[in-house]
Amino acid sequence: MNKFFAVCLLLFSFLIGSAQDSTHVRFSYNQKRINEKEVALTITAHTSGAGVKLFPLQKTQEDIVFSKVDFDSAASKFLKGNVEEKANITKENDPVLQVEVPVITDSVQWIQHINLDAKDTAIIKGNIVYMYKNGEEFPSAEENFKFVVLPEGSETVAADTGASGSQGGQQSLWWLFLLGMGGGFLALLTPCIYSMIPVTVSFFTKRSKTPQEGIRNAIYYALSIMLIFTLLGTLISLIFGPATLNNIATNWIANLFFFALFVLFGFAFLGAFELELPSWLATKTDSKASTKDFKGIFFMALTLVIVSFSCTMPIVGLLAVAVTKGNIFGAIVGFLGFSFALSLPFAFFAFFPSKLNSLGKAGGWLNAVKVTLGFLELALALKFLSNADLAMNWRILDREIFLVLWIVIFFLLGLYLIGKLKFRHDDELPKNDFGVSFLTVTRLMFAIASFSMVVYMTPGLFGAQLKGLSAFLPPMGTQDFNADDLPKGFDLDRLSSGGATSTEGGASTGKLPEPVKYIDVMKSKEPPVVVNNGLITYFDYNEALEVARKVNKPLMLDFTGVNCINCRHMEGQVWSDPEVMKRLKNDFVIASLFIDVHSGVDLPLGEQYYSNELKKQIETLGDRNADLQVTKFGSNSQPFYFFLDQDEQRLVPDGYPYDPSVPKFIEHLDKVVAEFKKRQAP
Repeated sequence: MNKFFAVCLLLFSFLIGSAQDSTHVRFSYNQKRINEKEVALTITAHTSGAGVKLFPLQKTQEDIVFSKVDFDSAASKFLKGNVEEKANITKENDPVLQVEVPVITDSVQWIQHINLDAKDTAIIKGNIVYMYKNGEEFPSAEENFKFVVLPEGSETVAADTGASGSQGGQQSLWWLFLLGMGGGFLALLTPCIYSMIPVTVSFFTKRSKTPQEGIRNAIYYALSIMLIFTLLGTLISLIFGPATLNNIATNWIANLFFFALFVLFGFAFLGAFELELPSWLATKTDSKASTKDFKGIFFMALTLVIVSFSCTMPIVGLLAVAVTKGNIFGAIVGFLGFSFALSLPFAFFAFFPSKLNSLGKAGGWLNAVKVTLGFLELALALKFLSNADLAMNWRILDREIFLVLWIVIFFLLGLYLIGKLKFRHDDELPKNDFGVSFLTVTRLMFAIASFSMVVYMTPGLFGAQLKGLSAFLPPMGTQDFNADDLPKGFDLDRLSSGGATSTEGGASTGKLPEPVKYIDVMKSKEPPVVVNNGLITYFDYNEALEVARKVNKPLMLDFTGVNCINCRHMEGQVWSDPEVMKRLKNDFVIASLFIDVHSGVDLPLGEQYYSNELKKQIETLGDRNADLQVTKFGSNSQPFYFFLDQDEQRLVPDGYPYDPSVPKFIEHLDKVVAEFKKRQAP
């Protein structure tokens, strides 16, 4: 009867376990290489004290309350022996269960040895189902864990989802700060940030009447940028998950907002109107200038932060992942470093308002700079409109339409630079000693660059790849006319055969089966290098994995995005290299996993689930790909390439991030292939 009561209590405790507070038991993880062939994985469970007693692993069938450590089936081939338990275990007569039970009052170590060569990599996953006693209650809970065992000499990682000890020391925090600063300086070169400089200069020129006021405003502005960016980035990541910042950058509504904003800036720089703060806000802030009011400055900083999200997502994506992995302080430090670097140039300009005032009176050349920026703003505005168009699959800004608009814009810019177009605030061109207007060498060089862009883009209307601009253009699949479709002697089966009849990529070793899943929506989003070279890519992870197992090739995961500029740059500059293309065709099965596709690619209801990492319901193909990248690979930036064997284990410890070096990428691919052949050897 007592055993029956105990079993009923045990079952009841499991049913209510998920509602219990599992902070009474904390977990930490460690791994240590024993020798060239063996690694020890250690899970340490700590009780919180205050009468909390943890139950050890089951030793006999008589144990009715116990904990259990299970490993995934994929890890079974690495396991050596059973889990070893080290703890101070005592036995006591429990008045509730009315039996003698073993208990642990402080901590316990569960150690599992695995067989793994010092040069190999393994990902060991599993879960812990544990029971403990708290007063007269017997709660149960579950803890998932993941060990990433890297080759000897590499940094070891033990990833878990529970409450572990502090992560990262002083050195890693400084490293994150320096990484954030580096990202901030890179972001200054992006059009979104650079285009804000003239507005900022104008704003501070009008607002700062004395050097002291300029210094004060500069400090306010820099601190506002740092405060807004750090708080906003960290809070969004904590509340909504690491993919949220990227979703903002790729969201069609956000991109339409950026489009309207850049059109506004563009027309203002062309002289259509003066870009100023709303009159009610300007009046209010000016009236409070003597009381050091900084609402206008804060508004400018907030505008900069919002606009910068669209261009800086590939840089801050890894910081967002760090937040949700528990390294909150590290993420804050990273965002702080990023915003600090971002604010420095703006603060520098604001520190010298008097010089900026004199600079604004330097002559017509300054207005020429503004007008040139206005044309560039309009060109970049089309990129944001294209992002929204691709996200919603409207097909209103296909590749050839995009190219036509850019050709017209850069042609008009060239005409302006050589003096054939005039705007409201333009002066006459300078005159030489004979009283004749002349063109400066500087304007001539910029005009040559603008007209060269027109000449370069024109073949794109007929299907040319335009590698230099592939990062900005819509995918080749959106172009209705391609002259390469019907050249003399063209093999009509080339595209459908996936490149089995090779071009410069080399002879193919065999024909891959055509992709099936999501092909109707995703085929039009493929980049030019894939379409023009007949490279087979799959859009579903499981489909690609099944093909890789069937043809016995390594699986290359290409985490990418329709609106990812760096992805297009990698494909246009690196993938298109003949040696790279030969390897991609012959040696790999490629899964192009787009993280920003949501319209028209809903998952079947049976495949939808809730992601703890992203903190959202996974309902679309893009959501699932983003969750896969964050959960399995701890990354949230694109492009990022990972290489797996048929058991879904990494062939090399690290993935390959954005790095447009052809020799490095070839070296990485060769290393992957060599490791794959090594694992296939008997």
